[in-house]
Amino acid sequence: MSPELISILVLVVVFVIATTRSVNMGALAFAAAFGVGGLVAGLDADGIFAGFPGDLFVVLVGVTYLFAIARANGTTDWLVHAAVRLVRGRVALIPWVMFALTGALTAIGAVSPAAVAIVAPIALSFAARYGISPLLMGAMVVHGAQAGGFSPISIYGSIVNGIVEREKLPGNEVVLFLASLAANLVIAGVVFVVCGGLKLQGDIAAGSRAAGAARVGAAAPRTAELRTDPTPAPGTAELRTAPAPATDTLSPETTSLTPSRTATLASLLALVIAVLVFDLDAGLTAITLAVVLSTLWPDDSRKATGQIAWPTVLLICGVLTYIGVLDEMGTITWAGEGVGDIGIPLLAAVLLCYIGALVSAFASSVGIMGALIPLAVPFLERGEIGAIGMVAALAVSATVVDVSPFSTNGALVLAAAPDVDRERFFRQLMVYGGIVVAVVPAAAWLVMVVPGWG
Repeated sequence: MSPELISILVLVVVFVIATTRSVNMGALAFAAAFGVGGLVAGLDADGIFAGFPGDLFVVLVGVTYLFAIARANGTTDWLVHAAVRLVRGRVALIPWVMFALTGALTAIGAVSPAAVAIVAPIALSFAARYGISPLLMGAMVVHGAQAGGFSPISIYGSIVNGIVEREKLPGNEVVLFLASLAANLVIAGVVFVVCGGLKLQGDIAAGSRAAGAARVGAAAPRTAELRTDPTPAPGTAELRTAPAPATDTLSPETTSLTPSRTATLASLLALVIAVLVFDLDAGLTAITLAVVLSTLWPDDSRKATGQIAWPTVLLICGVLTYIGVLDEMGTITWAGEGVGDIGIPLLAAVLLCYIGALVSAFASSVGIMGALIPLAVPFLERGEIGAIGMVAALAVSATVVDVSPFSTNGALVLAAAPDVDRERFFRQLMVYGGIVVAVVPAAAWLVMVVPGWG
């Protein structure tokens, strides 16, 4: 068996173990890099660490640290309730508020599961109170998170753009962002119509009175509490229920704009301006802003440091380090030539999109993107397929399927829904996830790859 084939099989084993045994994929990938790099490729430690993404490490730590402070001091709660007030309590607009809110959170640097963990309990509580389909609300939250997930300063966007730059492929950060935004916006619109969004009527005040009368003597709704575990794959976040306050009650404690919240909002705005206007490094800028906030309000910092997305950092750095080993030993070129040898470039492209969607529905989206984009490099370099469109199609295919109940986002939505038949809701999410896996990769390929973007 050739060294290249061994390295590919080891990568498959990493994905399988991470999915079935709840082991962090990044930790597995580091072990695989050590074993394959040292025993199969004959690399020393320097050769193995050559692919370690130090720049992405700083981005991940910086933006998640800053966002953890925003969550610890209540800035995110303030943003949620401010968004609800903007629609003046109209029930039919609430799903779109949640879509826009999660999109905004991921666009400014929140990790997708973190944004879903923040918004989903509030969104699903609204759904239970005002007769909104939990499938509709859950899908709007997840697709909203993915809609903003590829902005130039987001986690996903930084990862994919970093890989594209590292592989010296043609890239366009704006096209990538708009492709994901448009795809998720279209899907959200379809779900809104199919799941009865057009029939939603009434306002928050009327809904509150009706819901209060219906729940006399009933237990208070419960929502999801996220306890992180060292891997973002299914089974890696323990979801347990805990009493939740009524999310449509705007207490002064939630709605007041304290000095720490004002400073945090200014910091988030400063991050956007620094990166988009002055082209500063997102990770270093975010860490600097987080340090300033931590110095001024140390209590928030103590809470926030434990919420840095270390499992995600480990996952991304591990997978990309292993991909670096594959690159060092020539596996990337070997595999890409194999895909290109199919003889029909468009067929190879759609197969890669489906591989990304299928695996991502059960494992980590960022891990899949980190593996698939480099594998497509050799046949993209031939110019037979537009690189910008192919990268966008892969990114969309690998992330829209996060509505699957086997993914972290889907599991968060499932756990966050109060007063529902969970088995039925699980089946709904599973069927919906299956439809997305079946339809979206082909649609992304048809719209983004066939026309030859880039």
